[in-house]
Amino acid sequence: MPTRTARTAWNGTLEQGSGQVEFTSSGVGTYEVSFPKRAADDAGGTTSPEEMIAAAHSSCFAMQLSALIAEAGGTPQSLEVRADVSLGPDDPGFKLTGIVLTVRGEVDGLDAAGFARVAQAAKESCPVSKALTGVPITLDAALD
Repeated sequence: MPTRTARTAWNGTLEQGSGQVEFTSSGVGTYEVSFPKRAADDAGGTTSPEEMIAAAHSSCFAMQLSALIAEAGGTPQSLEVRADVSLGPDDPGFKLTGIVLTVRGEVDGLDAAGFARVAQAAKESCPVSKALTGVPITLDAALD
């Protein structure tokens, strides 16, 4: 399996500085990051490590869930996955305080209980969930 790469160029102090995150492997873009905007309610056009973790987690979970639905005899028609990643204080600094995965699915061949079971298995087995074992992860899974 390949290794993927991202690069960050940072200038200045934490409070006054800013940076650019480049998705190097894919070349899909370079995105602005800033600590004051990271800690604010309005991101103001910048991304953050938490948003990038949310993107990684939601996409990884969707892929894993799709695979496990098929293994369970179902056919996923559509999956809508949202990951909400929270940042909070720690001593010293900050930490991820929780992740909420919300999935709504349109699936043939599985009932609500089967979907919930497979979604829980996907939460536990997706590589990003495994990497984030130090963060509480909750799941809200339901069929549409």
